[in-house]
Amino acid sequence: MAIESTVGEMAIDTNLKQFVLVLCVSLAVATLPQIVTWLRRIPYTLLLVIVGLGLASLDVRLVNLSPALILSIFLPPLVFEAAWNLQWARLKRDLVPICLLAIAGVLISIAGIAIGLNQLVGLSLPTALLIGASLSATDPVSVVALFRALGVDKRLSTLMEGESLFNDGMAIVAFSFLLAFALGTANFQVQSILMQFFSVVGIGIGVGCLIGFGLSYLTQRFDLPLVEQSLTLVSAYGTYLLVEDLGGSGVIGVVTTGLILGNFGSRIGMNPRTRVIVTEFWDFLAFFVNSIVFLLIGDQIRFAILGRNLGVIAATVGAMLLTRAISVYGLGWISNRITQADISMPDQTVLWWGGLRGSVSIALALSIPAVLPDREGIIATVFGAVLFTLLIQGLTIPPLLKQLNLLGNQPIRQHYEELIAHQVALNRVLNHLTQAEQLAGIEPEFYRYQETLVKGELARLKREIEQLQDDYPNLQHFVVEQFREELLAIEATTYAELVRAGRLNQELAPLLQTVLTDDRDQL
Repeated sequence: MAIESTVGEMAIDTNLKQFVLVLCVSLAVATLPQIVTWLRRIPYTLLLVIVGLGLASLDVRLVNLSPALILSIFLPPLVFEAAWNLQWARLKRDLVPICLLAIAGVLISIAGIAIGLNQLVGLSLPTALLIGASLSATDPVSVVALFRALGVDKRLSTLMEGESLFNDGMAIVAFSFLLAFALGTANFQVQSILMQFFSVVGIGIGVGCLIGFGLSYLTQRFDLPLVEQSLTLVSAYGTYLLVEDLGGSGVIGVVTTGLILGNFGSRIGMNPRTRVIVTEFWDFLAFFVNSIVFLLIGDQIRFAILGRNLGVIAATVGAMLLTRAISVYGLGWISNRITQADISMPDQTVLWWGGLRGSVSIALALSIPAVLPDREGIIATVFGAVLFTLLIQGLTIPPLLKQLNLLGNQPIRQHYEELIAHQVALNRVLNHLTQAEQLAGIEPEFYRYQETLVKGELARLKREIEQLQDDYPNLQHFVVEQFREELLAIEATTYAELVRAGRLNQELAPLLQTVLTDDRDQL
């Protein structure tokens, strides 16, 4: 017994040292762009992959990446954070194209990759289907981070994040069935397959709704920011584990919970200060987890095995890009026909090329049992394809955006917001000087001198703001949209305060949402 205890303590000590080492390397990479300026052009997550590749080339393995580590520990917080920050109003607008890409797109991807590998390189159908299922889940973390930095339209981010949230669950469900097919334990009756699918999805949505709405109303009863923050963390992992134990899709359950808490629970159950605390916590957790995952993806590459499978990897990448094009352009055309979504051709091109693969694909490939003879080849192929999407597609997104004229004027907007912030702050200083003029012990000349300095700076700021507005007329649209969002936030916060005070039984839908949307359409 003592020997077992000693061995367990040694294992914990070793794992803890590896964990700290991974964190140290990740944080070191995070500081690199501050030292080497040109590295700022590379998204942080892609830089982690490159550093991981460098370590792999030196045969330095930080830790063994297991599917349980990604699916059970890393995936729930990443999915929850994305769902928490995804605005339902934006998601609802493009729900049809997102659902088409997340459901039909996954099926097209699996079928296209499987047929291509089966016909081009002669892989068996079960093996080709498993590769297709592993690579059907998109992971746009790096691309969305680029969008935010470059000021790209938020709609593109919503389309990419929404598709990724839903197709992760679809890909995992499809992979589970195809793995059973490869092992010879699958039931091929159509009715049975449909029942299994609706059961898996239904359990996820049902449990996610119960936990999401339950916590939303529970947090109305108290105002304890740290407790509410902890409850969101427990809900992310708890939903995933509970849904998986019940036979549903844990990812779909976490997505549902995150959407409800982010768009409903945070409004009726949390005051504005608590919402900010919880959001900042999840931003930190997403950064923390992504730092580990992307570094380890690069670090797990086995160059010798990749070299032996280059032909299969090349065929997989070709089939993956082709099926992605069919999904995006074909389903985009259908969506534009049946809805008012109107996704432009440049936007569809970015959706096609920006469909990166990442941690979920790696985890699914690693979860294949060792009894399958083609396991090593599947893992190598998936790793190679993921590496291509991250490095080749990920690094070429900025020039593609520039070529398609989709780059935003984020630096100008940032400068404009800083000028407005300075103006607001100095106006408050001026008001304070006016109110505090009668304080004893300070000479009136000092007040007048300080007032002259502040008024002079305000005049300079006003001239600079007006000059920016003249030079960049598009700023007017940005200011109007920002003001609309502020109005909606004030209205929603007021309803939440009235609910907490007991003057309303439930939160009202923002009335201004419809009014401002109609106003935007008229303009």
